Amino acid sequence: MTFFTPVAEIITSCSLQLQWPSKFFPRMLLLNYLGKIGPKTPLMAAATFSVGWNTFACSESLEKPLNWLLFNYYLTTCLQSSVNKHRHMFVKQVDMDHVMKAKSIREFDKRFTSVMFGYRTIDDYYTDASPNRRLKSVGIPVLCLNSVDDVFSPSHAIPIETAKQNPNVALVLTSYGGHIGFLEGIWPRQSTYMDRVFKQFVQAMVEHGHELS
Repeated sequence: MTFFTPVAEIITSCSLQLQWPSKFFPRMLLLNYLGKIGPKTPLMAAATFSVGWNTFACSESLEKPLNWLLFNYYLTTCLQSSVNKHRHMFVKQVDMDHVMKAKSIREFDKRFTSVMFGYRTIDDYYTDASPNRRLKSVGIPVLCLNSVDDVFSPSHAIPIETAKQNPNVALVLTSYGGHIGFLEGIWPRQSTYMDRVFKQFVQAMVEHGHELS
């Protein structure tokens, strides 16, 4: 077993094949997988950055007027463009004309994503996609870095109390950093805080991971 165990088998074994929104996919999928399988995973440790913990709260934050204008609408058009390229593959399952009229990620998910993956309602899909529900069951060391000013993952939805109850989880919160930002200094041209924390975490696991087994 190594820290860099191939994850293809892990990803394909997880029933949550698509998470919301697509840019959150690897992080949310990883945490849901770890929470679902517990200590039985072949992974030695894991790290996530700027994960969306509660899909409902993420959606609500991105639907605020300014956030919708700056982020939500653009991301919705990107999702529509991605699926429209393969429109012929989906026409039997969903109303693609209705999908292309979506004005938000939530509308897109209601009309396309939840339908394609067999969820009865979008609420069922969003509940299943939210990794905060499974954090208590994570069975290996996990570093989770979030910023409280991240509009994609609002601070009130970060599962601080749940993280405190699981000794395997290190939840690191910064006052600033945005979404996958974590820049440092007046002229942030070097590595970011995220880079430094990740390097330290990997080094610690490589050098001392055996002490945890």
